[in-house]
Amino acid sequence: MDYFIRRLLLVIPTFLGITILCFTITQFVPGGPVEQMIIRMRGGAGGEVRSGPALTASVSDKYRAELEAHFGFDQPIHRQYWRWLATNRLGMKMESYKYPNRTAWQMIASRLPVSLTFGITGFLLSYLICIPLGISKALRHGGRFDLVSSLVIFTGYAIPPFAFGMVLKMLFCGTVDGLWDIFPAAGFHSDDFAALSFAGRAADLFRHMFLPVLCYVIGNFAVLTLLMKNSLLEQIGRDYIRTVLARGASSRRAIWRHAVRNALIPIATGFGGILTVMFAGSVIIEQVFEIPGMGRLSLDAIVSRDYAVFMGILSLTSLLGLLGNLLSDFCYVLIDPRINFQK
Repeated sequence: MDYFIRRLLLVIPTFLGITILCFTITQFVPGGPVEQMIIRMRGGAGGEVRSGPALTASVSDKYRAELEAHFGFDQPIHRQYWRWLATNRLGMKMESYKYPNRTAWQMIASRLPVSLTFGITGFLLSYLICIPLGISKALRHGGRFDLVSSLVIFTGYAIPPFAFGMVLKMLFCGTVDGLWDIFPAAGFHSDDFAALSFAGRAADLFRHMFLPVLCYVIGNFAVLTLLMKNSLLEQIGRDYIRTVLARGASSRRAIWRHAVRNALIPIATGFGGILTVMFAGSVIIEQVFEIPGMGRLSLDAIVSRDYAVFMGILSLTSLLGLLGNLLSDFCYVLIDPRINFQK
């Protein structure tokens, strides 16, 4: 218990270190919110939207100082960080630089249901499929099933998820004449989603989620499956399994009661990822299927220099990632009580 308390207390300085470093970097990256505001205002005045030193240099020092005061950039960096951390609650109450009258939390909350749905579904499917498949491959090591499944797994692993998504979209979304038009080509749900019945909504979500989730899962599919297989094979070859068999236990009991449980220990390293799964999102996959998730929001915040939204996402993912590592250690103890972090 003392170990987990120390780890929990260590989250605070680690989180502060991550956010201070990233917050400081954003202050020195060119093309920040002040420059973006100047560009948008010049374009809104009827001129062509241009960027670069020639445009920003034409703005008077007084006007630039007013913009810096508006965004709070005229204050020392430590005061800016404290305002972000305490006054604005990890930046969640800060107004988006790109979308006025919308806070960082409102921007994140609007994408959160999408990321939760895709993230949790992909996470659960990865483990629910890969763990039994890895066990089956270990128990049939060297057989036909092992060879055929390895061929399929490595073929899927060799294909980048975004390329796999484009192929699936071309084959099953009717983007090419003469091929199947089974699944929607884009979006998270249909335009008439609110008017559908419960069963209709479930079917509509399934049709929109099937291909993107398949692309999410394929990235971790081979790694988790082979990790489970090799871990189980290693446990089966240990002396304690031979001892259990020598005492008269059946092979089934020795494998399922002892070997499988110990083989799950390396797999437990990823269990903590359930906390960060709500912010999971592949930018490229979301671009391919036009999904309004956290991946596209993060990319949009970075490209548009919307540091309020970017730092809000960063603070939440960092905090949940640190707590997820602690959860993984806790899963170690649940799977194998012999593990003692006190030593």
